Amino acid sequence: MLRSALRNVLAHKARLLMTVLAVMLGVAFVSGTLVFTDTLNQAFRNQTAKSYDDVAVGITSYVDTSDPSQKSGLDEKTLDKISAVDGVASVTGRVSGFAGVPDKDGKLIGAGWSNKGSNFAPAKDGKDPQYDFVQGEGPTAAGQIALDKDTADKGQYKVGDTVRVATEGPVKEYTLQGVFTTDDGAVNAGGSLVLFDTATAQKQFTRPGFFQEATVIAASGADDKKILDAVEPLLPDNTEAKTGQELADRQAEDIEKGLGAFNQILLGFAGIALFVGVFLIANTFTMLVAQRTKEVALMRAVGASRGQITRSVLAEAFLVGLIASAAGLALGIGLAVGLRSLMNAFELKVPGGPLVVTATPVIAALTVGILITMVAAFLPGLRASRIAPVAAMNSAHAAPTQKSLIVRNIIGGVFAGVGAAVIVLGAVQGEALGRALIAFGAFLTLIGVILLIPLLSRPVIALLRPLFVSVFGVSGKLAGLNAVRNPRRTGATASALAIGLTLVTGLSVLGVTVGASLEKMTTEQIRADYMVVTASGRPLDGSTVDALAKVPGVTAVSPQQDSYFQVKDDFVPVAGVNGADIDQLVKVETVEGDLGSLAQGKIAITEKTAAKKGWKVGDSLPVTFQDEKKAELSVGAVVKESDMLFGDALIDTKVVEQHDPRPRITAVYVNTDGGESAANEKALIDALGENPALVVMDKQAIKDQFGGAINIMLNIMYGLLGMALLIAVLGVINTLAMSVFERQQEIGMLRAIGLDRRRVKRMIRLEAVVISLFGAIVGIVLGVFLGWAIGETIKAGLPDYSLVLPWDRIGIFLLLAGLVGVLAAMWPARSAARLNMLNAIKAE
Repeated sequence: MLRSALRNVLAHKARLLMTVLAVMLGVAFVSGTLVFTDTLNQAFRNQTAKSYDDVAVGITSYVDTSDPSQKSGLDEKTLDKISAVDGVASVTGRVSGFAGVPDKDGKLIGAGWSNKGSNFAPAKDGKDPQYDFVQGEGPTAAGQIALDKDTADKGQYKVGDTVRVATEGPVKEYTLQGVFTTDDGAVNAGGSLVLFDTATAQKQFTRPGFFQEATVIAASGADDKKILDAVEPLLPDNTEAKTGQELADRQAEDIEKGLGAFNQILLGFAGIALFVGVFLIANTFTMLVAQRTKEVALMRAVGASRGQITRSVLAEAFLVGLIASAAGLALGIGLAVGLRSLMNAFELKVPGGPLVVTATPVIAALTVGILITMVAAFLPGLRASRIAPVAAMNSAHAAPTQKSLIVRNIIGGVFAGVGAAVIVLGAVQGEALGRALIAFGAFLTLIGVILLIPLLSRPVIALLRPLFVSVFGVSGKLAGLNAVRNPRRTGATASALAIGLTLVTGLSVLGVTVGASLEKMTTEQIRADYMVVTASGRPLDGSTVDALAKVPGVTAVSPQQDSYFQVKDDFVPVAGVNGADIDQLVKVETVEGDLGSLAQGKIAITEKTAAKKGWKVGDSLPVTFQDEKKAELSVGAVVKESDMLFGDALIDTKVVEQHDPRPRITAVYVNTDGGESAANEKALIDALGENPALVVMDKQAIKDQFGGAINIMLNIMYGLLGMALLIAVLGVINTLAMSVFERQQEIGMLRAIGLDRRRVKRMIRLEAVVISLFGAIVGIVLGVFLGWAIGETIKAGLPDYSLVLPWDRIGIFLLLAGLVGVLAAMWPARSAARLNMLNAIKAE
């Protein structure tokens, strides 16, 4: 039986090719993911270990030393005490914060969040061990900086140039003193690193004399643990010290956790691709078994048991799975190399190091590939073993019994009905529990639809058939009839496409609906012509508001300042605004009182807060501000909750800034005379000193900011699901190729009675299009249902939420499904058209 299995694999190489490709692609996704993450993990671990090689103790201060009210912290006196500890060779203090530089066009180099500034801390030899200078030297005086090499190259800067540097304050000019290379994470993430002398860096990021971190280097032979024990008593409150080895281990653990989440996401999509591949594999073995009915019957007649027949099919599946897994592993290793290069191409630098191929991806590749193939081939093998020898000898192709289809439809109906009910229940329940119910219901529904899909094929294809007959005549009619000739086969082929399009459509419906809701929210809520924010996401400096207010043509300006005050034991988050202008810039719906009372020093509370606290217009509230000063504030208005102004109350910035020396301004809203225009935008940019770290956004840019992340997410999801759709395409090719082989005699007869080669090709192509469209329709309907259900669980957080069906994308999906059918049918259609009529008629 084993020799028979091997002979069958060798005899049907071409027919098993698509199965091998399907398994290979899924296995490549799995093994590539594992090899890629193992390689990244090892590279980052090595880099981390290297950065802590010479560090005996690392010290981190959690005190906000940029706040003048903080009297303690990691200061120079503390570092001097640590330097005097026995066994300490040197102590280096570090500070860091946001700093960015523009390119020659004035645009910020880097993504904002990955732009960093720090201090150059030279040792006695004048060098800082963290940085290797390739040009010039480190900054040692005010007015000097150094740049990482990548940033210098992008900005076309060379030593001696004047460079404009943006921090959280106004832009300043510095002389470029040197260019260096580094393994700093900010640079590896595609950002920039600006080095200042220590005194300048402290003024920018903390305050003179204070540090955020320090590294202790041990003398030769000194014990790190003993140094740590001696250092800890010298440290101020809210400061932590760890040995270099402990810090390296912690960072390696954090890296592993981060990559683990990334790993799980990629493996999830690999699982989807393999699940889709199961249908292709099962379809292939079902057709192979059907085509070898007489052979199986003869084996049964000469003494082969049912178990031997099943094991023979499983042995074939094992061999196919083994070959596909080995090829998939090789492809996966190549994929890992490609992903690494792709990250570098997108300026996401990966530390150098060898490709890591451990036993895990090898075992996973072989196990997953072989197991998936054998599981998918089990039912076809079981069916083969149940064919009676005499009945099989009398029939070339045994059709499934009516009883088996009825049982399948009943089971499918139960699964689909229960799953749909659970999905609806989840939509009604909402929130996290509702989404968990929807996930479970989606699984049940998907299983039910897969079981029901042969039953669904007849009515759905019957709706499509008149269109094909009216346009393509006889070829269209034959294609429609052929598509439903074997509902099981059509259903299995369409299922693969349906699963992929269910996920794609569901994500599209959800993404487009959420994007439309956010766009509607910004359109209705923001009345300002412009919004100014930082590229880094950090708070704006207070001078930004003053600079914008002085611009000629500005008619209204208001900051959005996050603050709070305390009423008895309750902390109340508030949004500080310009009370005189806010109503012109952001929609604030007044329920009671007068919003203009903000300018008189009163507060406006939200409707929910008023109901919860029992406050009303005219009440006087005893409040305690951040500086512990007390005051009485009168409620001047009750307003609806705003989607843009966060907090339980609104207060004029003139009131709150008296008690908050370091205001946290997240955005500034501006109206200009004449509205949006290139001249007005340039005036605002000029007033801000052409600061590359500040972003002036018009209304369209504001919409894009909210919707851009959703579009990026959707594009990533489309790309990851592309593997599943590619496997579905292979399924269509496989089905058609085997269908043509089975129908050689029929095609020969059609050719003999006058159906020319052109119409034979058209018939096969249309059959593929019908099957593809059928799978697409099922997937789109199910995807819309799931998208609606998930949307119901999140609509509470989006007041303007309403379901939006992306008809344009749905139309594209249908067109792509049709195109898939046309492309998939090219080889089978060509094969069918080239059949010799006489040989085909004689074929069994």
